[in-house]
Amino acid sequence: MTTTPTQQLSDAGVSIWLDDLSRERLSSGSLQKLIDEKNVVGVTTNPSIFHAAITAGSDYDAVIAEKAAKGASVEETVFEITTTDVADACDLFAPVAAASKGVDGRVSIEVDPRLAWDTEGTIAEAKHLYKRVNKDNVHIKIPATLEGLAAITATLAEGISVNVTLIFSLERYRAVINAFQSGLELAKENGHDLSTIHSVASFFVSRVDTEIDKRLNALGTDEAKALKGKAGVANARLAYQVYEELFSTERWAVLAEAGALPQRPLWASTGVKDPAYPDTLYVTELVAAGVVNTMPEKTLDATFDHGVVTGDTVSGTYEEANRVLNDLEGLGISYNDVVAILESEGLDKFVASWKELLADVEGALASARKAS
Repeated sequence: MTTTPTQQLSDAGVSIWLDDLSRERLSSGSLQKLIDEKNVVGVTTNPSIFHAAITAGSDYDAVIAEKAAKGASVEETVFEITTTDVADACDLFAPVAAASKGVDGRVSIEVDPRLAWDTEGTIAEAKHLYKRVNKDNVHIKIPATLEGLAAITATLAEGISVNVTLIFSLERYRAVINAFQSGLELAKENGHDLSTIHSVASFFVSRVDTEIDKRLNALGTDEAKALKGKAGVANARLAYQVYEELFSTERWAVLAEAGALPQRPLWASTGVKDPAYPDTLYVTELVAAGVVNTMPEKTLDATFDHGVVTGDTVSGTYEEANRVLNDLEGLGISYNDVVAILESEGLDKFVASWKELLADVEGALASARKAS
């Protein structure tokens, strides 16, 4: 009996989530097909995904016309569109959520990225999104900025499940796990059932290689070239080591005893940016029990078609992964500088996508008003 590579990933303990959502995916049945055929058990969204969805085709014309007739603002319109798509996707994944006791079948929606440096604003927006989507299997996505850490704790303390996004550095990842565990401790004090609170920590992979490879190319030595395409995987593998360490402490044991489930590492940005690398690199090299891999459809298709899954490719790799990062430092490539730039760029990209989305919807509202 042959199994597909995506089934082999599932068997190895990797949850496959699709990094995309649109009204068309929901209405055409294409998302259901990915659940049925390619082991997809969740969905993540971000401002760039919504921008692409809403500005492509005519799927949202009717709701925009309706909102225009009611005199709705652009913010209200975007909020309505995005939360409706996410709520409908939550319904689609409800059977998966039920079968996995809420671990999978999750759909993520991000707070307005312009709030990334505003703790109180993020907390308020997280509650607002959660209330509007009103589904047990929604994840509210909060960026792992320094300001975001306190918002993550406060949101979890309310019993709201959180997807922490835009994590690049191991140090910040440790802070994220601390924020998560602090949130659960407060949730417990607040009387919440910890077994119903879920979280993932989205650790970005391919962008690390993009930034570091650029610097290695500038050096141009044989030693530099030999390190190309290795940093992203090494960084993620060391993140898994941090996960193993911080979820085997006495502090965690107390929470687990009270019903808490660990915050799972999620590999994000898993589409290969450099065509010289295998298109399944950030999937097959990051197989470990209890992780999520959120893939753009192109990466999912490549994995399903020709991914070679050989079981756990993370455990036992930490020494080699450390060597890669140490060798980069030895060449004068500063890890701290790289991750700081990546966080800043990641936030800038999401803010830019959100502003473009608002501008496009504003134009569509104006056109609809004229037409009526």
